[in-house]
Amino acid sequence: MSDELERMKQAFRRQETLRPDDAARQAVMQAAMEQFQKENAEIRQGSGIGARLRERSMNLLTALKRKPMMNFAPLNLRYTLAGGVSLAALAFVIVNVDQIEQVLIPAASKYEIDETRLPADKEELAALPDAAQPNAAPPATRATGPELAPAPEPEPSVAASKPKIEALARGGVPAAAVGRTAGQAILSEESQRLAFSPQQARIKRSQESNEFVVPHYQDQGRDSFSNIVPNPLKIVTQEPVSTFSVDVDTASYAFVRGALNRSVLPQKDAVRVEELINYFDYNYDVPEDRAEPFKANISIMPSPWNVDTKLLRIGIKGYELPRTDAPKANLVFLIDTSGSMNAPDKLPLLRNSFKLLLSSLKPDDTVAIVAYAGSAGTVLEPTEAADKNKILAALDRLSAGGSTAGAEGIRQAYQLAERQLDESGVNRVILATDGDFNVGISDTEELKSFVERKRKTGVTLSVLGFGHGNYNDELMQTLAQNGNGNAAYIDTLGEARKVLVEEAGSTLFTIAKDVKLQLEFNPAMVSEYRLIGYETRMLNREDFNNDKVDAGDIGAGHTVTALYEITPAGSPGQQVDDLRYQSERPATTTNNSPDKNNEYGFLKIRYKLPDSDSSTLTSTAITRASEVTSVGQAPQSTRFAAAVAGFGQVLRGGRYTGDFSYDHVIDLAQSAKGEDPFGYRAEFINLVRLAKSAAALTPQRQ
Repeated sequence: MSDELERMKQAFRRQETLRPDDAARQAVMQAAMEQFQKENAEIRQGSGIGARLRERSMNLLTALKRKPMMNFAPLNLRYTLAGGVSLAALAFVIVNVDQIEQVLIPAASKYEIDETRLPADKEELAALPDAAQPNAAPPATRATGPELAPAPEPEPSVAASKPKIEALARGGVPAAAVGRTAGQAILSEESQRLAFSPQQARIKRSQESNEFVVPHYQDQGRDSFSNIVPNPLKIVTQEPVSTFSVDVDTASYAFVRGALNRSVLPQKDAVRVEELINYFDYNYDVPEDRAEPFKANISIMPSPWNVDTKLLRIGIKGYELPRTDAPKANLVFLIDTSGSMNAPDKLPLLRNSFKLLLSSLKPDDTVAIVAYAGSAGTVLEPTEAADKNKILAALDRLSAGGSTAGAEGIRQAYQLAERQLDESGVNRVILATDGDFNVGISDTEELKSFVERKRKTGVTLSVLGFGHGNYNDELMQTLAQNGNGNAAYIDTLGEARKVLVEEAGSTLFTIAKDVKLQLEFNPAMVSEYRLIGYETRMLNREDFNNDKVDAGDIGAGHTVTALYEITPAGSPGQQVDDLRYQSERPATTTNNSPDKNNEYGFLKIRYKLPDSDSSTLTSTAITRASEVTSVGQAPQSTRFAAAVAGFGQVLRGGRYTGDFSYDHVIDLAQSAKGEDPFGYRAEFINLVRLAKSAAALTPQRQ
C-alpha cells in the first residue's frame, strides 16, 4: 500500500501543473450551477450565495479528510488528475464568489428587487472609461467593420468592473455586463437603465438567465408634503368673515388611495380634506349661460359626528363647455425622464397616460414634448394631434436616466409654448414628474416666482404627479397653484382616464379664473364655525375685493364643494366660553330685519371670465329654507360629501369628529352612494375598509 502511494506521489511531482481550459471550466461550472439551482429552487437567492457555496465546499473537504486513504488505493492517475481539475474549478468558484460579495453586494445593497429588464443606453455605456466597460477589448485587437469577425471576448475581472459598479451607484448610468466567467455575477447588457435610490436596493438573480440584474428605482419615506394645520374654530362675534380661494385639485385623494392600496395609512399632511371631497361629482345644478359660469347650491343638515352642530355645504358646478365650442389647445408635455422616474408607476404609466390624453384632443390641437433629466431638450416640435403616430413614437422613445434638471425643463417648455402662443386658445404646459428636482433651480420660492411671472404671458401650468417614495407634493402644489393650473396625481391608468379623458374639459379649459368665496356669518344664528379643509387656500378678508390677488381657477364642468361646521347660537355644543366682560350675544342683527334674522350667513363669490382682468360679484343669502332636520332628509350629495369629509378628518386624527369612526363613514357613504356609473363611490367605501386594517408605517424593505 505504501509503495502504491509513493508511486502516486512521484507521479504528481513529475507532472506539470495543469490549468483547465476555458471550455472545461465553463462546462464544470454550468453543471455545478444547474445542480445548485435545482437543490435550492425554493431558497431566496441573493447575497447569501457565497456563504452557501463555501459551506458546501467545506462539507466536501471535511468528508474527504475523514475518509481513510486506504479506500482510495485503486485510484487511477487519470481520475486523480480529473479530480484535481474539479477541485481547482470549485476553488475558483469560491474565491470569485468572495470577490463578488466584496464588490457587488456593498455597492448594490441599497436597491430594490425587480424582474423587469429593459435595454441599456449604449451611448452612456460607451462614455465610461475603458476599465469600466464590460468585455472591452484592447484597442489593438478590437475588431471593427461588418466584414470582420468579432474579436475573442476577454475575461474581465471583478476589479476591472469595479469602476462600472461605482458609476451605477452614483445613479443615472445604465447597468451592463460586468463579467461572463462562471461564478462571477453577470449584469446583462440588456439590463434596464437606472438611477438608484440612496435608500433601498438589492441584487436579484434572474431565474431565466442565471444573471444578476439591477432593479428599478424605488425610494422610501421621502415623500414631501406641506405642513397643514387644520383650520381652527372661529368665534363669530370676533371673526364673522371667512375668505378662501377655490380648489379643484384632486391629487390628495389619488395619493391616499395609492397608499391604502399598499395597505399603508397616508401621512397626515398628504390628506387635504377638500381634495378628497372635490374628487367626486355631486350633480349640482349646471349653469345655462357661459357669461354666468356657475351658481351656488346650498344645503344645511345636522352634523353626523356631533349632534349639537350643523354642516353647511356650499356647492358650485362649472358651466359645461360643449366639445364643439372648445378653443384650440396649444399643449407642451414637459416630461421628467430622470433616473428616479424609472419605476413601473412612473415613466411607463406616464407614457400611457399621455397616450390617453391624445384621444381627447381635436385634430388641429398641437402637442410638443420637452423631456428633462441631467439636461433638458425638445423631443417633439409642435405637432398637430391629427399626426398621432408621430406623437406616439416620440413618447415611446422616452427612457429614464440621469439627475433631475426640472427648472431648465420648465424654462424650455414655456419658451416652446410662447413660440406657438394662440391668443384665442388654450396655451398650457403639462408637467409630469415625481417632483424630485435635484439639479439647477430647486428652491420652491424661486420656481414659484418664475411661474407667477410666466402666467402673465398667457401660458398656464398644470401638474401630473407620479410614483411614491420620493414624491414632492409640496413643490408640485406650489407650481400648479401659481401657474393658474390644476394638480392631479396619477396612481393608475384608470385615474389617468378620469383626469385626462373623462374630465379633459375641466383639466384643459378654464371658464373662470381667480375665483374667491367669502362667507359672513350672522351672530344671531351662529356662535362658532370652522371651514373643513382649504388650509392652503385661505385669504385675508381684504383680498376678496383686490383683483390683483391670485386665486383658483375653475375648468369646464368642474365641481367645487366647501363644508363648514357651524354651532348654532345657544347650542350646548359651543366649545368656547363666553367672555365675562363683554356684552351678551345679540339676539338679532343690528338692523332688526326679520329677513336677516332668518339667515345663517351671506355668501359672496367673486370671479373673472377667462379674457377679463376685472372681477364679477355674485351673492346669495343662506337661509333656513336650505336646512333639513335630520341626516336622512339631507340631499344625497350632501350626505356623501359629509362621509368623505369625515373620513379625511379621521385620517388626520379626528380632532373635531369625536367618536366618529371608519364604520360610521362606511354606513353614511353606503346610504348616500346613489348612482355610481364609474364606480368611484364604491371604490371610496372599499378604501375606508382598507384604512381599518392598514399599517401606520410602510414596512422597511430588507
